[in-house]
Amino acid sequence: MSMSDDELQQWRTKYSSSRYQRHESNEQRNKNLNASSLHWQRQQFGGDVDEQLRRRLQASPAYVDRLEQETLLTGHEGCVNCLEWSTDGLLLASGSDDYKVMIWDPFRKRRIQTIHTKHLGNIFSVKFLPRHNNNIVATCGADKFIYVYDINHGNETLFTCNCHTMRAKRLATAPDSPYIFWSAGEDGSVLQLDMREPHRCRNSSDDAQSNSSGGGGGGVRLLSLCSQVEPTTEAKCLAINPRRTEYLAVGANDPYARVFDRRMLPDEAGTCVSYYAPGQLVKNISRNVVHESRTVTYLTFNNYNETELLVNMGCEHIYRYDLHNATPPKFYELPEYTASPTATDAETEPEPEDLAVNPAAVATPTITTTSNKKSTQKRRALPTSIEQHKKLGNEHLENGKLLAAVDEYSAALASYPKGEVLYLNRATALMRRGWFGDIYAALRDCHEALRLDPTYVKAHFRLARALLELHRPQEADKCLQELIQRFPSFANNHGVLMLHKDIREHRRQQESQHDQDHSQGQGHGHSHGQPGGSDQERTLIENGFTYLRLTDDEYALRRTAKDYKQRYVGHCNITTDIKEANYLGLNGEFIVAGSDDGNFYIWEGDTAKIRAVYRADSAIVNCVQPHPSICMLATSGIDHDIKIWSPCAPSAAERPNLVADVARYVEVNQEKMRTDPFELNTRNAYCFNN
Repeated sequence: MSMSDDELQQWRTKYSSSRYQRHESNEQRNKNLNASSLHWQRQQFGGDVDEQLRRRLQASPAYVDRLEQETLLTGHEGCVNCLEWSTDGLLLASGSDDYKVMIWDPFRKRRIQTIHTKHLGNIFSVKFLPRHNNNIVATCGADKFIYVYDINHGNETLFTCNCHTMRAKRLATAPDSPYIFWSAGEDGSVLQLDMREPHRCRNSSDDAQSNSSGGGGGGVRLLSLCSQVEPTTEAKCLAINPRRTEYLAVGANDPYARVFDRRMLPDEAGTCVSYYAPGQLVKNISRNVVHESRTVTYLTFNNYNETELLVNMGCEHIYRYDLHNATPPKFYELPEYTASPTATDAETEPEPEDLAVNPAAVATPTITTTSNKKSTQKRRALPTSIEQHKKLGNEHLENGKLLAAVDEYSAALASYPKGEVLYLNRATALMRRGWFGDIYAALRDCHEALRLDPTYVKAHFRLARALLELHRPQEADKCLQELIQRFPSFANNHGVLMLHKDIREHRRQQESQHDQDHSQGQGHGHSHGQPGGSDQERTLIENGFTYLRLTDDEYALRRTAKDYKQRYVGHCNITTDIKEANYLGLNGEFIVAGSDDGNFYIWEGDTAKIRAVYRADSAIVNCVQPHPSICMLATSGIDHDIKIWSPCAPSAAERPNLVADVARYVEVNQEKMRTDPFELNTRNAYCFNN
């Protein structure tokens, strides 16, 4: 059915406004706000008629701000560990601890099929295979098996694989491959499976022999992280770039997201891979394979932007990577500077630090000189709206509301990225807050402030402080000495003298610890990773424990890991290793993820500000899956049901599941992540009935 120009304009006017139901009755309004009605309208008037309008409505702030639980889908008898929309968005598949896969029609709020799978362990992943008219689904689970079913004949398996020797955690598909799919298992293997070929399950040695001879056999072990990284490496998740399907992303039980060119696998796994990790985790890489609590629990490419990867990291935050423009982390690197007669008068903008300093968080004395006290010239004039954000941020900072302060500065920078004072103020708030990654994020802001204005003395000073907080005293000392050389009038400043004293003390402690470790290693006759040691050599570290060393290739790859574009803070991910994070909106306008506090979070994509938090489970939300084409979400977790969310709230103020005290939940979550989850609880302690 096609629309005339008048009809199209009428639909635009009616459905692009958040108040289009103003003059309708309650019954009419509820009907129009129902996600089924929205979906019907999209199909009735043709989604291809106005693709731009459809994209705008999918992540329209007016819709996102009225999300609320529309319906509850019940039927499972265990935790619901995985959800998957069909490509056209008409159906939703779910997998559970009850070993069943259920196919739902969320728009009619009913279950249309139940598959009693052959799994004997929790189902961790379910996928629709593309181009099969929503009829074929693949599953994998804790029993190590992978099955493929025709949902119309649920008792018969089309394909079976048990090549994994440990739990099979995730499946991935590509839109241009209706018969090929991929799996990741805790045995460290990534498999490529082809339904068209006879499959014989094999071990890794069989695969190696088959690959060397060019054999097929219906599947191939594309990658073994156990041989590439170290023997205990587990593959936790994987994703195929939907726009460039030759690229495969893999997450493991370490902080690194690995992106491979699968056309070069398995023979050239070490040369066709790029590593991505937050800079604060890359800063002090050791050759020793030590206990690592951080795990990549989920990763996904942006479906409409081939250059982005979103990573949810256990015991940490969510990170967004720009694959084409990412660079290794930068710690100490100052911009070019040419001295001028007025260089020391550059410090004229009053900073939040002049208002209040929390010595327990960041002991940073205020830098002041006679010259900048007397000067009345302002740094860079900010636009009026940006100045308002800065003023609110300063007020929040003064009152100790650090989350709100960071949000205000971030909102200002999203609209005005040329404000060096905004970067420095945000760095101040981050260093006082001190959550995971905050000090490194503050260091990044100092670099941006100095890039915009190399004469910014406070940014220079804060950079030196951040380097020291990141346990890089040599670079902190070098940075401070450069500050004194560039701005001699600050040589005897009280703040500079105090920081110099802290650096000397830190270096003394670091040297003392190094000497102690060295003497322990000699006393036990073990190597401490000195040059010349062989790959996988055991080395002694503190407390008498021995650990394997990384191979030279793996060590080199980790050192070249590229840094993030944006991070999203607030949720908690320490209890289960299947927690997701996804894009909401075709251009990543919003980011969504579940949390151990029973809520799911929505962040603004550009500012990383928390837009909303919703109560969605009695314990933990693991799955948050946005609909592929309309503003709609499906969530699940420990509860035995699935919740469907759509913009069905009459107004932004009428959302009963909306969490009001967001700051309290966020602060509690960050405190939880300070403890080691491996010591206090076992991953996946919930929902283990196998």
